[in-house]
Amino acid sequence: MSLSTARYRISKMICMEKRRSDGVVTQSLTDFVAEREWAQFHSEENLAKSIAIEAGELLECYQWDDGGTSDEIESELADVLTYGYLLAMKIGKSPAELILNKLEITRRKYPVEKARGTSNKYDQL
Repeated sequence: MSLSTARYRISKMICMEKRRSDGVVTQSLTDFVAEREWAQFHSEENLAKSIAIEAGELLECYQWDDGGTSDEIESELADVLTYGYLLAMKIGKSPAELILNKLEITRRKYPVEKARGTSNKYDQL
């Protein structure tokens, strides 16, 4: 088996696992929100605001030093991801689909041969 074939198979397996994982998370979130009748509060705007608010709380873990406790960081990151999932669901997209589509766009903007080892923006490569 060639290296490219092996990479393709691994990539396909990872995508399948992400879809399964997405399904479990999505169903759990759907159930959680439905049980509490919170969907009425989940407009796209409110969810986007909540992402920003929770991202600020995550950033606060790093405000005065290298980071908060791992429990604090994990908790705030979970909040950001939760609202991200809810917003993705609200617009009818899977988080994995959104990420993989954006990753493909970013791959084109940052080709390996130009971007490896540098943090320059794509228009400065």
